[in-house]
Amino acid sequence: MQGKTFTVTQPTRIHFGVDSINDLAAQVRGLGGTTVFLVVDPGVVAAGLLPRITAPLEAASVPYTVYDKIDPEPGLKLADNGVKLAKKAKCDCVVGVGGGSAMDVAKAVAILLTNGGKAVDYIGLGKIGKPGVPKIMVPTTAGTGAEVTFTAVFINEKTSSKAGMNGDPLYPDAAVLDPALTLSVPSHITAATGIDALTHALEAYVSTQAHPISDMYALEAIDLIAANLGKAYANGDNLEARSAMMMGSLLAGKALATAGVGLVHAMAYPLGGMHQIPHGLANAVLLPYVMAYNLIGAPERFATLAEMFGVDTSAMSLREAGEAAVEAVYRLNDDVGIPKTLADLQIPREDIPEMARIALTVSRPVANNPRKPTLEEVMSIYEEAMHGWE
Repeated sequence: MQGKTFTVTQPTRIHFGVDSINDLAAQVRGLGGTTVFLVVDPGVVAAGLLPRITAPLEAASVPYTVYDKIDPEPGLKLADNGVKLAKKAKCDCVVGVGGGSAMDVAKAVAILLTNGGKAVDYIGLGKIGKPGVPKIMVPTTAGTGAEVTFTAVFINEKTSSKAGMNGDPLYPDAAVLDPALTLSVPSHITAATGIDALTHALEAYVSTQAHPISDMYALEAIDLIAANLGKAYANGDNLEARSAMMMGSLLAGKALATAGVGLVHAMAYPLGGMHQIPHGLANAVLLPYVMAYNLIGAPERFATLAEMFGVDTSAMSLREAGEAAVEAVYRLNDDVGIPKTLADLQIPREDIPEMARIALTVSRPVANNPRKPTLEEVMSIYEEAMHGWE
């Protein structure tokens, strides 16, 4: 602990449990909201879940406006368009329902309603001056942890680059986590979002900014995800596994918010910005390759990760245990159908130099990484991920 300095901000009120969505209207009114701007992932509508969200509002006579024009990798214009609709409807509370995209748009709309301007004005760190209107997040996947983070990530349509708004005012005021809402999530989404959550926890655990509180969240998240992702993928109706995954995602989000993420995220950004690969899937494919690169930067921590995956490391060196952790993650990816390589995602090899250049501009995750990468090394990792394991 000597020399360790850290700050933890955790303002979000968490309401967790099966059928907790029934209390949504009470959450809105408890924050002083009277008219809701409901930002909804199109997948929620397609799965027939929207009535589960709107019924509590209707029962309590809380008016709402639905905004479901959300892309998997949202552009800044979605936030700007949403603000116009929210102002027209005189909304004073924003509820984001779905995956990370819907929740990020909801966060941005809440901030823009009070701060004015356009979404692009707030890309970066510490640019948000005023608190937003009350915002409540309702995740319907177990993956992003956006319900407890201070970030909203967008693609800038003019530059095709991906970047985030960052600042404490983006922390949601409340989060409603109902595992029953995840029962209809398709298996491939369960897999990608689950490994996304695992990436958050793993990167937070080996981050240069890690501390005892982030470690507590990260290790518990890894334990829950390692034990339950396969079960949730194999049988989507397994409510116990779904509940454990939602809790794992939540804790991974808290780990992310308090210790940051690393090179996996930096390298995933250009896959989204240049090739529209969903963020969770990009993280999932890259994760074992970046872990292998990072081994020498935090050998003790990677050895601990192997133990979290049930590996007996008693007769192993630190290096062997770390390599076993990488193998365990690669095996989990394989079990849940994650593509093995970037070639499987149709990423052109000739784009690697530009992707590597962009990845190194994602400064905070690069700074958090336990090994400091050069441009050539990032290109080499992309090359490995292009061809796959030997």
